[in-house]
Amino acid sequence: MRELADASRIRRFMEALGATATASGRVYFTGGATAVLFGWRSSTIDVDVKLVPEHDTLLRAIPGLKEKLKINVELASPADFIPVAEGWEDRSVFIADAGRLSFYHFDLYAQALAKLERGHALDLGDVREMLARRLIEPARLLEYFSRVEPDLYKYPAIHAPSFRRAVEETCKSA
Repeated sequence: MRELADASRIRRFMEALGATATASGRVYFTGGATAVLFGWRSSTIDVDVKLVPEHDTLLRAIPGLKEKLKINVELASPADFIPVAEGWEDRSVFIADAGRLSFYHFDLYAQALAKLERGHALDLGDVREMLARRLIEPARLLEYFSRVEPDLYKYPAIHAPSFRRAVEETCKSA
């Protein structure tokens, strides 16, 4: 049975994945893993990651690490759910190096928008924490949304007017 992933378990995952890497790469955390590592949540159900590049060695190692560490690991990032503005790699926040891998928090503005689009209570709480901790700024969040808004048509599940309203309301209340 898999357990919730706390900061210690996530860091063990980083070390173990880094030890398996045979080439340099980047691993981007998103969602609950970001919340846990920044410290406003004690645990998360899933550790969502994006591998760049997606080396077969790492992909093959993840199922075993999931079992060994008793955590859920998913390949997911905001780009799977919403348009992400060019340069997201440069806006991603460095965490640590482990082996040949560098670990980052996926662009926090993209994470915040993905959470606002989904609209779950836990997600909205995460965005409030990002704002309260000044990890993101309301004006820049609205600007970021305006940059990706023209590409929303590529994500037919998104209702663009509702998404815009959620972003505007969040920025006004911050």
